[in-house]
Amino acid sequence: MSFSSPPTATAALAPARLNAWQVLACGAAIVTLSMGVRHGFGLWLLPITSEQGWSRESFAFAMAVQNLSWGVFGIFAGMAADRFGAFRVLIAGALMYTLGLLGMAWSTSTTGFALTAGVLIGAAQAGTTYAVIYGVIGRQIAPERRSWAMGVAAAAGSFGQFLMVPVEGWLISSFGWQQALIWLSAALLLVIPLALGLREPGFAAGQAPVREQTIVQALREALGYRSFQLLMAGYFVCGFQVVFIGVHLPSYLKDNGLSPQVASYALALIGLFNVIGTYAAGALGQRLPKRHILAFIYLARAVAITVFLVVPLSPMSVYVFAAVMGVLWLSTVPPTNAVVAQIFGVAHLSMLGGFVFFSHQIGSFLGVWLGGLLYDSTGSYDVVWLIAIALGVFAALVNLPVRETAIARGPHRVGASA
Repeated sequence: MSFSSPPTATAALAPARLNAWQVLACGAAIVTLSMGVRHGFGLWLLPITSEQGWSRESFAFAMAVQNLSWGVFGIFAGMAADRFGAFRVLIAGALMYTLGLLGMAWSTSTTGFALTAGVLIGAAQAGTTYAVIYGVIGRQIAPERRSWAMGVAAAAGSFGQFLMVPVEGWLISSFGWQQALIWLSAALLLVIPLALGLREPGFAAGQAPVREQTIVQALREALGYRSFQLLMAGYFVCGFQVVFIGVHLPSYLKDNGLSPQVASYALALIGLFNVIGTYAAGALGQRLPKRHILAFIYLARAVAITVFLVVPLSPMSVYVFAAVMGVLWLSTVPPTNAVVAQIFGVAHLSMLGGFVFFSHQIGSFLGVWLGGLLYDSTGSYDVVWLIAIALGVFAALVNLPVRETAIARGPHRVGASA
């Protein structure tokens, strides 16, 4: 199977593309590692706060800072990847991830924990996850297969959650939470050899391909475009929901008398079923309007959370909820990024993906931090669950007006709205 368009005279002058399967294999493996480790951080909440004598809000604040840092640095990681290629950004991200996990293990104060588990790991995730990988996919895989390929990469991140969360739970129970973090820090160094498979020919000697827009022009155009604003609003909700659930679900279940194993299995089920959801969302994005896919995902999340809160809590209800949420978990990622590429092209895709993801991470910051703050002040997570439901309905509505057609560029079109 070939993912490339037929050669043309123009294409013959362009840099050679990487092998599509090589891009998918290396990109998927990197996302598996980076996202797999990230999805398991909720397992550290209780052991770290118990041993260190910290409040849940302190841990939640560090995770909130991590998500905000990821969003802020994601913009600059995207710019660097568009300018110098993904390879250099991935190397820097892998090294920062390793240092951040070691700092997380050895921090003795909440400030140090927020700087390492928060700022440093957040910056590392910016350089080792979707914005950077999707930039390579957008440039190296033909448009008619792009949404599908993004679904494959997102599915890999979900498989990483299914694979890594039980491993992280086993490491904590077998070696203690500190040693578990040290083992994971070593595992993240595998990103470096995998990044070799994503060295794009067009970025040889640090030279980026010629573009019709500068960074400032591309950014002004996107931020002034109504559909881009709506995508950012929807992605804000995505971040709020998934990070609140991912970090606080283990504690919510323990508070209600369920064992830590139920939480580990639930997070693993979310990852397993999200393999199906993200792949399906990417594949369907080649056939259906992506705005309809996004609206369905957000509305279905609101319904799933509502049902979960209404039915009696049991291990079975948790597993069913995890499976349903898993299908919906990161399935917003392929259609959202594919729409951005479809509207604006791929020249600045990593940067624009970073800006959309920044909105996601503001939502993540609020979701994880409010979860800890409101729990400490009210003694329950009820208010945050209700906020997550309302936001799901909001996100479904704002995605419906998104226009997916390529933007019309001209001397008077930059920054036009739709």
